[in-house]
This record gives sequence, C-alpha cells and structure tokens, in this order.
Amino acid sequence: MQAILGRFSNQVFLMAALSIHERKRLRQIGHALNPVVMVGSHGLTENVIEETNRALNDHELIKVKVAGEDREARAAVIDALVEATGAESVQKIGKIVLLYKKAAKQNQHLSNLVRFAHLSNN
Repeated sequence: MQAILGRFSNQVFLMAALSIHERKRLRQIGHALNPVVMVGSHGLTENVIEETNRALNDHELIKVKVAGEDREARAAVIDALVEATGAESVQKIGKIVLLYKKAAKQNQHLSNLVRFAHLSNN
C-alpha cells in the first residue's frame, strides 16, 4: 500500500491508498449494496456528515446518492464529504459514490465487508 499525506481540519493525517485489488474487491461487494445516505437539495449539511460517519463506522463500505443535475456540483459535494468523513472514494458512477472507511472496531453483524465477503474472490 502507498501512503498519501492529506489535510483534515488543520491536522495532518496519514491515509493509506487502496491497491487495485482492494478497490476491485470493494467494488464487487458494493455492487450488492443500496444507498444508505442521500444528499438532497439542501446539499452537504452537518446532519448528512454525521449520518455518513455513523454509517461508515457501522458498515465500513456504503453507497451515497447525491442529488442534482450539475456534474461539477455533485463532484464538489462528493469531495467535501470524503474530506469531512476521512473516507476514501472507491467508485463514482453517476449520482452514486461508494465510500470506504475502516472501522476502529469491526462489527461482525453490521459490517458490509463481513456480510458480503462471499461475493469477493479473495
């Protein structure tokens, strides 16, 4: 894994970049998922960020649907959400983004990585 240095709230953190094989595995698992967070017409609010963090802590891998017709505006919302949550964008297709963030303590009953492990080839 490569390490990428990033900034979040004036703090420097070290984030591990996903390898091609890891991304492929996460996309395979993500294919079976439905969006659990939806960013509506009000845009990226504090409540949306909190709900995304809660979902990432529980499930580790989630889909987020971003409303809006303007591609640049959707891309800006996705980038802001990734930065605010500390997650990694695995895949973007249209209005759907697949986000991954490793949980500090994995919940065996809620983690999509555990629940859908049979879908990956690894």
